[in-house]
Amino acid sequence: MDTGIRPFLTEKLKQQHCLWSYESDSVQDIPDDMLVELVMLYLDIEEINLLFQLLPYKTVKRAWIENVVAQGERYYNLNYFFAWYYFHAKQPRSYVKAMATRQLNKRLTA
Repeated sequence: MDTGIRPFLTEKLKQQHCLWSYESDSVQDIPDDMLVELVMLYLDIEEINLLFQLLPYKTVKRAWIENVVAQGERYYNLNYFFAWYYFHAKQPRSYVKAMATRQLNKRLTA
């Protein structure tokens, strides 16, 4: 695990103005799931690839499902790409819809 990846990604997110609500000294303390969400939504494929070097595959996938897929239709095409490219879903469109529905049901029953 390269310890320089997290600071690099957080710096990229700062350049994109994604961490405006954080004090500059607490940016390195953002939780893994939020880092995954912000990188997947606002950075490029090169930086997304770094997530898989920084964090375990299951951690990235769980954060993607819980934080990005759960946002529903707004990011449907992006999630379709992620499901196909990164998570090798056999039927990416169906997979994204099923995961979005599962997350919605989770939130409604919580």
